[in-house]
Amino acid sequence: MSDLDPEDAKLVTLARAVRARNGAAEGAAVRDLDGRTYNASTVALPSLKLTALQAAVAAAVSSGAEGLEAAAVVTDADGLDEASVRAVRDLTANGPVIRANGAGEVAGVV
Repeated sequence: MSDLDPEDAKLVTLARAVRARNGAAEGAAVRDLDGRTYNASTVALPSLKLTALQAAVAAAVSSGAEGLEAAAVVTDADGLDEASVRAVRDLTANGPVIRANGAGEVAGVV
């Protein structure tokens, strides 16, 4: 995480924490234009399925966020779900979406 801006590194830390706390497949965190952060883990209910990133974006929007500066996902997957990235892009055209592994090491940035 040392290559990241400190605020982006914080997103990875938050995403790791929510993933570990909930024992989820993924954890995600986003930062809005006011600097507020929102985190979430994968939602896997019989009637509702969201990736961690979709859930974090939904939390931000439902709290009044009108845009995002950055997002981070902690996952063991080799890539990010396309629909999840589109959810972020609905709120920022070019903010980074950081993918990190469970140890918090950056595996890619979209």
